[in-house]
Amino acid sequence: MATLLRKVFGSVSHRPGSSSRSNSNPQIDRFQQMMYIQISSVGEFDRIPIDIFIQILKILGPKESAKLRAVCKSWKYIVSDNELWMYFLQNQEQPGDSILFAETHLRSGFPLQVFPTQAPDLSFMHIYGQRVQVPGAIIIDGGSGYCKYGWSKYSAPSGRSATFLEFGNIESPMSSRLRHFFSIICSRMQLKTFTQPIIVSIPLRHYDDTEFAKGSRRQLKEAIYSALFDMNVPAVCAINQATLALFAARHTSGIVVNIGFHQTSIVPILNGKIMHKVGVEAIGIGALKLTGFLKEQMQQNNVNFESLYTVRTLKENLCYVALDYKAELSKDTRASFRVPSEGWITLSKERFQTGEILFQPRIAGMQAMALQQAVALCMDHCQDAELTGDNNWYKTVILAGGSACLPGLSERLEKELRGYLPTSMSSGIRVIPPPYGVDSAWFGAKLVSNLSTFTGSWCVTKKQFRHWSRRKQMW
Repeated sequence: MATLLRKVFGSVSHRPGSSSRSNSNPQIDRFQQMMYIQISSVGEFDRIPIDIFIQILKILGPKESAKLRAVCKSWKYIVSDNELWMYFLQNQEQPGDSILFAETHLRSGFPLQVFPTQAPDLSFMHIYGQRVQVPGAIIIDGGSGYCKYGWSKYSAPSGRSATFLEFGNIESPMSSRLRHFFSIICSRMQLKTFTQPIIVSIPLRHYDDTEFAKGSRRQLKEAIYSALFDMNVPAVCAINQATLALFAARHTSGIVVNIGFHQTSIVPILNGKIMHKVGVEAIGIGALKLTGFLKEQMQQNNVNFESLYTVRTLKENLCYVALDYKAELSKDTRASFRVPSEGWITLSKERFQTGEILFQPRIAGMQAMALQQAVALCMDHCQDAELTGDNNWYKTVILAGGSACLPGLSERLEKELRGYLPTSMSSGIRVIPPPYGVDSAWFGAKLVSNLSTFTGSWCVTKKQFRHWSRRKQMW
């Protein structure tokens, strides 16, 4: 190690800007009184400038850097620096800002507690060590149309299937359908059994705050736990899909607009919890309706496809949302896309008329609330509820779902909201497109499942679930 330190010191000490007097590195400002490491026990390393020493640690990496803490108190202090370990965390698979958000906002589990990034009791060296030991989890994003599954340590889902809500014989009990579904996922991932914790995203359903809706949501969650624990899964975490999409955008509060397979849901979430009491709005336009409307328009132009999959492919590759619908009508918007086995297909006005039905449902002959009206109504309810002293929490709108990835949708919705709402409410509104596209909820689950505190703060074990079930029966 001494040889490597000498080599690195010799290579960087003569670089421009590497002077110990440089003010370009934030570490120097914090250690202004320690421009040189002044200790008598490390020989020629006594006078290593702090900025060069930090560069040496970065080159050595986390394991070797941690060993240097034993050299002396000064080195222990520097090596334990939070910014150094955030650098190491940023070199992992997930973006550094996502890791920072997760470890400072999500590590407590529910109820969420925000940890300031500079909190003296929050050691990122300790967090790094914990994250290395996290075994990883299997993520099953239930979806409303398609399910995405894979390992939390991977960069993306490894496979897709039909959602468990529509899996198997719909007349069969949910518990047996779930067991069959999870067995198929296990088989497709080439696992003999589930040995890792599993995080499941629960699709949006039963929106209101009635006792029936609460019971239905609770029933589905219990069925998921029961099915997985019957398969000897060590721990399970079940979180709502909208909440995970919010986490993926690095927020814990806001309104999630989820364009699902059958309908669009407008979900107010405060500190990670869905505000059913405020009200979840729903409009009967989803991805299936958008695809169907595009098919109808194409048929009017004598372009016919039996497969909705082909039409969906065209929607995903050619369609967009116009910022100004009337102005777009006068433009030449023709574009082509090559569909395998079908050849080149050209669309024109259909490209932006498809997404327009979200804002003008009457174009598709529908009697439904427009998207901007539903979001504005949700915001109005949030303001009236006065749930927190900060009334800006609901002004952040996160889009989720595959059809929410249509180019121009976020800009159009933001424009419509600013024109529809009074200035006092519209000021500060931001509409954020799906941060990870169609897989946003999956990546939200990835954030949670790679947390240093995942199994302790977010998961339910089989023992805990059985204990809770017995207590419930006693009631």
